[in-house]
Amino acid sequence: MAEIRNPNQQGGGGKQQDSRSFLVFALVFLVMLLALQYFRPKKPAPQPTEQKQQQSAASAPAPIAPAAGTNPHDSKQKPAAVAAASVAGAAEQTTTVENENYRIVFSNRGAQVKNWVLKRYQDDNGKPLDLVNPETAAKFGYPLSLYSYDAGLRQQLADALYVPSATGSLTAPGELTFDYASGGLVVKKTFRFDASYVIRVTASVTNNGSALPTLVAWPAGIGDQSTLASFSKAQFDISQNGKFQKTDSKKVSGGATLNGPFDYAGISDLYFGAIFLPDQPEQTSVISLNNGWSIPKDPKQPKGATESVPLLGAAVGSMSTPVSLRVFAGPKVISVLTGVKAMSASATETGPNLEPILNFGWFGWVAKPLFAALRFTYDHIVPNWGWSILILTLVINLLMLPTRITMMKSALKMQRIQPEMQQIKEKYKKYKATDPRRQDMNKEIMELQRREGVNMFGGCLPMLIQYPLLYGFYEMLMNVIELRQAHWYWLHDLAAPDPLHILPIFVILTMFTTSYLSPSPGVDPAQQKMMAFMMPLMFGFIMLNIGSGVALYWAAGNLITTIVQVIMNRTGMGKQMREIAAKRAAKKLPRSGRRTA
Repeated sequence: MAEIRNPNQQGGGGKQQDSRSFLVFALVFLVMLLALQYFRPKKPAPQPTEQKQQQSAASAPAPIAPAAGTNPHDSKQKPAAVAAASVAGAAEQTTTVENENYRIVFSNRGAQVKNWVLKRYQDDNGKPLDLVNPETAAKFGYPLSLYSYDAGLRQQLADALYVPSATGSLTAPGELTFDYASGGLVVKKTFRFDASYVIRVTASVTNNGSALPTLVAWPAGIGDQSTLASFSKAQFDISQNGKFQKTDSKKVSGGATLNGPFDYAGISDLYFGAIFLPDQPEQTSVISLNNGWSIPKDPKQPKGATESVPLLGAAVGSMSTPVSLRVFAGPKVISVLTGVKAMSASATETGPNLEPILNFGWFGWVAKPLFAALRFTYDHIVPNWGWSILILTLVINLLMLPTRITMMKSALKMQRIQPEMQQIKEKYKKYKATDPRRQDMNKEIMELQRREGVNMFGGCLPMLIQYPLLYGFYEMLMNVIELRQAHWYWLHDLAAPDPLHILPIFVILTMFTTSYLSPSPGVDPAQQKMMAFMMPLMFGFIMLNIGSGVALYWAAGNLITTIVQVIMNRTGMGKQMREIAAKRAAKKLPRSGRRTA
């Protein structure tokens, strides 16, 4: 049986073999160690100091993407994993996004909008219109900034330097992303653009892995607001379950939280709007913003006396989930507004449209068809809004001619029975107004009118047709953006008053002429003279401060009325009315002479 020996006791050749074995084992261990170092997961780089974290967008690290199948907003994630890296820019940079309608300048400071220029519209100085007011935005916040109830966090989000996915210029369609992370706070904002006035916004804010309320804001009014009139036309617009509600600026409560569902919500003024359309209406909250702002009383003296005006804003988003919504920022053009629709219950863009934010008042049911007719005239007959107003005015007056004839016939019948009506009144004038026998006077007059075929409402019914058209035309011309800065001869803005006061003077002259030519049966001569002077002066004063498009319509309507009255006075019916009026005037002369003798 072989003897078992202790290797350590072996000598000679055994020692040499042991040395080779040790070298083999050492080499294998070294290879294994290198393999482990090569194939093991790499450790994250150590956190740099705050100063080193500020790096340019070109060299900034890419935002940390969550692993597949994980929720980046899951509060169960370990805080250490969320705060593993910081993402920030070294200096403020801008990215300009353009399509045919707008040019939007984004800043990586706050990942918000510094300029929102509408290419098809100009401001009062003839420059492209910017929907961002630089003064109000610098104080109260820029469009598409993030809103938080915590003022400190809100300021941090607005001042942070995000890392943009692109700088320089972008042409829509396209996408722009901003990332920011620091001390456990992680923010991501993404904007998508197409060829319309609508952009899509998604945003998320987490702190140590926990989702924070995320609302996107348009906090500081609209850039075309510069005068008291423009600020007074501002409104807070919301639509809930298909029901639209407009709130005037003076009634908007600043900082109030409104709970959904919301089809859309935002602000607008007379001509432009900034409206948010959430993807999940039922999970949407809206915060109404209203800040005081001072403007010069006289725009020509910017350093003179000032007055306070309300400055509206809105923040829209979710208190529990990342925000996903669309933003419309553009003109209140009917064809544009009807094409922008809210999200429906079926998660498609087939909900209520934005047309209600264009306010036509109580006579919208008349104003909308009138504008459709005006638009048709502009598009198919003459491409000038001034001439289109005149053509439509002529058409409306011709269509109303039968009502004028009806009124004239009723007036003629009334004139014919005036002597008999006066006899009845003389018969009962000895009785007091409270005497029951005065009721017999009314019965006799009604019987006389019935027997002679006189309808006491014959002169009123045609007016019930004319007045809705009149007010509807007024509301339409005062609210449509198409008349803004539209030219017609000496009028350079049909939405602004006539600078030379030609139309107000013309209105006074034509109203006076029409009143003089129109017979007024049963009207006291002194009252008739007063109306002949007072009414033209009153309407002329109104025309001094109203949009020249309305004044043009009124002046043209008065001119047509005067011409029609001259023609009608030459007809047999018109001559009868003049003869009756002349006889009544002749009968009164002797009596007046005896009283003054």
